[in-house]
Amino acid sequence: MLQGEGFSTKAIHIGQNPSQWNHYSVVPPIVMSTTFQQDGPGEHRGYDYSRSGNPTRNVLETCLAALDKGKHGFVFSSGLGAVTATTSLLKAGDHMISGDDLYGGTNRLFQQCLTLHDITLTFADMTDINNVITAIKPNTKMIWLETPTNPLLKLVDIRAMTDAVKHKNPEIIIIVDNSFLTCYFQRPLELGADIVMYSLTKYMNGHSDVIMGAAITNRDDLAERLRFLQNALGIVPSPFDCSLVNRSLKTLELRMQQHMKNGLAVAKFLKSHPCVEKVIHPYLPSHPQYEITLKQTTGHSGMVSFYLKGDSIKFLKALKLFLLAESLGGYESLAELPSIMTHASVPEKTRIQLGINNQLIRLSVGLETEQDILADLDQALNACN
Repeated sequence: MLQGEGFSTKAIHIGQNPSQWNHYSVVPPIVMSTTFQQDGPGEHRGYDYSRSGNPTRNVLETCLAALDKGKHGFVFSSGLGAVTATTSLLKAGDHMISGDDLYGGTNRLFQQCLTLHDITLTFADMTDINNVITAIKPNTKMIWLETPTNPLLKLVDIRAMTDAVKHKNPEIIIIVDNSFLTCYFQRPLELGADIVMYSLTKYMNGHSDVIMGAAITNRDDLAERLRFLQNALGIVPSPFDCSLVNRSLKTLELRMQQHMKNGLAVAKFLKSHPCVEKVIHPYLPSHPQYEITLKQTTGHSGMVSFYLKGDSIKFLKALKLFLLAESLGGYESLAELPSIMTHASVPEKTRIQLGINNQLIRLSVGLETEQDILADLDQALNACN
């Protein structure tokens, strides 16, 4: 393997060596077989059943682990599948601390599923690390955080968090959902996290045509348990979908650079528009955690949130280039109203406390031409009064 290779070099080559196939295919083949012939009972050549392991899936897992500078990679049938697997590391009687602002589906899984298995939860504003440290109990086993958060784009200091938590109890597992930034702009494992988790559906795949999740770790003990859970729970993706995500990783660096450029242009445009109350983008100096942004990230994606002064329904319906749709991270620009779309499952009281109201718009800025993106936002803003 090449030494000191850059991000795109790794994305294009690691796990892809043609010599691993007898036919020397440059593009890894899609192995759709569910089962594999054995030389004798219990004597197989690395694969026996595709839920337990698949050549196409292994190519993707190897590449993903390398991009995060991790040792072990695991992919799952969805981002929430990855959440299910990683939280299955917990057992009845355990306590978990979660960020208070996070994806609505994750919040729903925590509050309506984990609690049924006698796992207790504490939600905390993790921008203040003391909120986490004071919430730690003797039975606290896991800390779950998103940074930037969804949809308010709050930043958590990962290094400071991991240092403080491990000092208090080194056995606590720290998991970071890195879906908004990807391993191109932020690598939580290098900042002390035990597991980095992704909804690969978003930027990592980037084409809005695959639902998949992933978990990466450097810890051998956690890897052994995650491999067991991946197989035992059966939440694995198809080889075909794995091949699509593996393809998409080859252009991840280029896509993220353009998402960053377009997203920042949108944030600056919105900040100067009279119909906008407030813009949230980590690379605006006005962001409360701007210094943390510069310290632990090398850029930002196309995610921009803002508070609108006018009628949010009129604004969203007036958009022409932006599509009114859930999800994010694709090449196309999307707009949504978190309060009644992606975060509708979050309890109303919590939404009010966080500021997820009907004036909050979340944008996933795509890869279209910048002037077209800004022109669409301008005409929709002017139509919402």
